[in-house]
Amino acid sequence: MRRRQAKKHTILPDPKFKDVLVTKFVNNMMMHGKKSVAFKIFYDAMDIVQEKVEEESPVDVWKKALTNVTPGVEVRSRRVGGATFQIPTPVRDNRKQSLAMSWLISHSRKRNEKTMAQKLAGEILAAAKEEGAAYKKKEDMHRMAEANKAFSHFRF
Repeated sequence: MRRRQAKKHTILPDPKFKDVLVTKFVNNMMMHGKKSVAFKIFYDAMDIVQEKVEEESPVDVWKKALTNVTPGVEVRSRRVGGATFQIPTPVRDNRKQSLAMSWLISHSRKRNEKTMAQKLAGEILAAAKEEGAAYKKKEDMHRMAEANKAFSHFRF
């Protein structure tokens, strides 16, 4: 157990869109400490989204995609009397955000486009239209929670 709660790091907004959420997303996407490469990938993806959707700002499309992928409930395993039950529990706000970001990034990495910017843009556009693998992951989690609603009384 910790002695005290860890301090929250202050995250600076990104240089182009002046948004802290963008920086958090880029920090999650970054590999091997290469933040400038991650920013370039994100901005290229935003340019691709801008070409595909002219009437909206690309950051608004990205935020809409994030909210569409954000889960409301998740299932957690809990042992009760020798049996393991999947218990639906509501998700904390900061975990909601991090789950949505990690799902968008991981499912965009699995796509079949040529560059990472194209993969990310494709997944963002799909999630904004409520389709795509990351959105399906959220729907599966909600479906699992709904199926195990009978065990919700085991929550502490």
